[in-house]
Amino acid sequence: MATTTDPLRAQLHAMLDTGNAHMGFDDAVADFPLDAINTTPPNVPYTPWHLVEHLRRTQRDILDYIRPGDYEEMTWPDEYWPARDETADEAAWNASIQAFRDDRAALDEIIDTAPDLNATVRGRDDYPLVRGIVTAASHNSYHIGEFAILRQIMGTWPPGHE
Repeated sequence: MATTTDPLRAQLHAMLDTGNAHMGFDDAVADFPLDAINTTPPNVPYTPWHLVEHLRRTQRDILDYIRPGDYEEMTWPDEYWPARDETADEAAWNASIQAFRDDRAALDEIIDTAPDLNATVRGRDDYPLVRGIVTAASHNSYHIGEFAILRQIMGTWPPGHE
């Protein structure tokens, strides 16, 4: 997280990281057992990797939307989630995690460098830049919490985790 004296920018950084109210992404995925990344928990139609990949895809879509340049709208839900039968190996798991981190860093960079966080995005008066950042942070916090609960249900937290 960057250092800023602007209270709004500091809060946006905090929301993307831990928000002072939810677990951060890195803590949620830390030491996740690779033999469980493709396991479907009880009463859930997706795996831990599907959830991480959904976080990555959605955050990337929001990032692409708020950046200047061409934007191609994704199809819901097909392009926001991997196929139910799609699996990941260690390399794909690590790539999803790293891409999520990289895109979160790009959001942090926007927070630090945008001249006006209230500037409209794509000419939409109802969509200032800050809305996109808050949307990404809210979506991430929701699913990171879900991931943490799935870990509890699946028994995949390391010994001694509280």
